[in-house]
Amino acid sequence: MEKVVKRVLVLLILMIVSSKMLWAQDVQTKEQKEANYTKMITDRAAKIVTSLDISDAETSIEVRDIISKQYRDLSEIHDLRKEKLKLAKEKAKEDKEKSEAEVKQAESEAELAMNKLHKKYLKNLSKKLSDSQVEKVKDGMTYGVLPITYKGYQEMLPNLSEIQKTQILAYLTEAREHAMDAESSEKKHAWFGKYKGKINNYLSAAGIDMKKAGLEWEQRIAAAKAAKQK
Repeated sequence: MEKVVKRVLVLLILMIVSSKMLWAQDVQTKEQKEANYTKMITDRAAKIVTSLDISDAETSIEVRDIISKQYRDLSEIHDLRKEKLKLAKEKAKEDKEKSEAEVKQAESEAELAMNKLHKKYLKNLSKKLSDSQVEKVKDGMTYGVLPITYKGYQEMLPNLSEIQKTQILAYLTEAREHAMDAESSEKKHAWFGKYKGKINNYLSAAGIDMKKAGLEWEQRIAAAKAAKQK
């Protein structure tokens, strides 16, 4: 009987030690994940700040922290939205109508939160940076898609009117504002894709054959490459 009691005690001790070790590992994993995430968004923000040519070191750090905080705040909004959507969709089998209503509410709440955060973020940046520097931050957060795409349209369609150029830039600028708040690279590019569709429809309505213009542009690029190789 005594041996049995000892064995039970040993097993209990092993279970307690094991559970404590697992708990410690879980805490360490969470701390490591947080440390890795903090480093990632800080490095990402620092890279954007490098392009701003800020002479004052203290201001550079302040701007870096504003940008990295924006990444963190956006992540929290997206994570909360995902959790609400998951819970709402789990109710679909029981009550589809209620599930759809909760999905819409979760999307709406996330959008309102992002809009509020977006305005606050730009206001904070404007306290530290010039208008042109704020533009660079926006481009930095969206992989420079706006200037690259705008330049591409002008190269593809060299005869664009000033009115058309202005409208194209307006569409791309609106796309960038949305893309800044998107949760992933894929979704950031998706916003530009959506607005490129609007641009193409706008230009097509003006009588421009976009398919033909694209093919001719590709031919000009190929010809230019061939000329360089000679």
